[in-house]
Amino acid sequence: MNCVFVQLRCKPGQAYKVADKIYEREIASELYSTSGDYDLLMKLYIPEGEDIGKFINDNILDIEGISRSLTTLTFKAF
Repeated sequence: MNCVFVQLRCKPGQAYKVADKIYEREIASELYSTSGDYDLLMKLYIPEGEDIGKFINDNILDIEGISRSLTTLTFKAF
């Protein structure tokens, strides 16, 4: 499994609706509300061999209310 972190910027007033949709899809290992440039931070485990960009595009970025995302790939746990 590939562990990735995805930060989401939501349109004003949409963060809770976006979080509810992500929760309903049961794809995030962890989901947090955050301060700063992005509204939500999620931790995903994407199956080995899956195209990470396509997975995020098909399963997250189609949710209404998201205006921007930032994906951070991980390589090794210490």
